[in-house]
Amino acid sequence: MALLIAGLAIFLGVHSVRVFADDWRSAQIAAHGERRWKGLYTLASFVGLGLIVFGYGMARQSPVVLYQPAVWTRHLSGVLVLVAFWLAASAYVPANHLRAAVGHPLVLGTKVWAVAHLLSNGTLADVVLFGGFLLWAVLVFRSARARDRAAAIKPAPGRASKTAIAIIAGTVIWALFAFVLHGWLFGVRPFG
Repeated sequence: MALLIAGLAIFLGVHSVRVFADDWRSAQIAAHGERRWKGLYTLASFVGLGLIVFGYGMARQSPVVLYQPAVWTRHLSGVLVLVAFWLAASAYVPANHLRAAVGHPLVLGTKVWAVAHLLSNGTLADVVLFGGFLLWAVLVFRSARARDRAAAIKPAPGRASKTAIAIIAGTVIWALFAFVLHGWLFGVRPFG
């Protein structure tokens, strides 16, 4: 469990620097250059992600069950994760309605993804992993929305064609992940 927590601290910490220490981040980029910053950011992210994956795998070998989710929560989780993939895809498709509506769809998608997994998984490792991501996403989303309001930033208006692209891309990636990659990567097939 310690490796999982350390991985979360590193990964989510790195992804929180802009939110909680933006002046320090800007000073580091000015002093050392953007390429070096991005390189160190990427390296720390991979270290954190590696520790998360390894620590979560170890914790799953001796699970501590906190609650037993009902079978129907798996189906609800599948739908929620689909919505999370739509939101994630919309973060990379400019001028779509989802992005225009929420401003930070990738972070909101992370919240939805975390809630979905908390609904259908009840071990201590699940609560630490997905609860950690949920807490991080709530704080980052709130901070990003406040920053946007303070700077009077508004997302570009959405176009139906761009929204359709985001939803189709999110659905295709979700299907690939749900029916192939999730089982291969994590040993769990969400739909049997």
